[in-house]
Amino acid sequence: MAEQLILDLPVRQALGREDFFVSPSNQAAVNALDAWQNWTQNKLILLGPKGAGKSHLAQIWAQNAGAIIVPADELIDADIPSLATQNVCIEDVADLAQTDGEEALFHLHNVMLDTGNKLLFTGRDTPRDWQLLLPDLNSRIAALSRVELDAPDDMLLMAVMIKQFEDRQIAIDPGVVNYLMPRMERSFDFVAKLVATLDETALAARKPISRKLARIVLDSFAD
Repeated sequence: MAEQLILDLPVRQALGREDFFVSPSNQAAVNALDAWQNWTQNKLILLGPKGAGKSHLAQIWAQNAGAIIVPADELIDADIPSLATQNVCIEDVADLAQTDGEEALFHLHNVMLDTGNKLLFTGRDTPRDWQLLLPDLNSRIAALSRVELDAPDDMLLMAVMIKQFEDRQIAIDPGVVNYLMPRMERSFDFVAKLVATLDETALAARKPISRKLARIVLDSFAD
C-alpha cells in the first residue's frame, strides 16, 4: 500500500452555517440566535465555555443579521455612534471589565436603544462573574435575556473533532475517532488541544495519524 503523503498545510477554519453541528446541547442557543428579530430589548447574551462554539454561532448570526463583530477589548477605540447604526456582536465582554471599555459599552447599549438595532454579547461565565465595576452597566446587562451552550454530548464532540481535522485538511480514519472518543476528556477545549497535538506529532514523525499514534498522544496528556 502506498505511504500516505504528510504535508504541513495551513489551518482553514470553516465558520459557515453548514459547518456548525446542531445537537441537543446547543439547540436552544441556535434557536435563540435564529429568532434574532424577536429579541427582547433587541439584545441577547450568549454564554458558554471556551471552544463551545460561541464565535462560530456569532459568525453565523452576523452573516444572517448583517452585523459586525467587535472583540470587547477593541471597543474602547470604536466610534460608538457609527457602530450603533448597525447590528453588533461584542465578543468576550468580560475582557473589558475594570477598563474604560465599560463606559464605551454602556454608551453603545444606550445609543442602540435609540437606533433599535440588535446587540449580541458573548461570554464564558454568567454576567455576575464578569467583574464589571460600572453599576449602571451591570444593571442593564442583568436585565437582558441570555442563552447558554450546554456541555457537549458525544455526538457533538465527535462532529467537532472531525471538523477540526477537516480544518487542518486531514482526512481522519473513523477508526481513530472511535478509539479516541471513550478515552478523552469531554470538553471542546481538550478536543482542540488533542487535534492540534495529533497533527503536530504526525508531522514531526512524518507518519499518518493512526490508533497507535493516538494512544501515544493520549498517554502524553496523562503524564
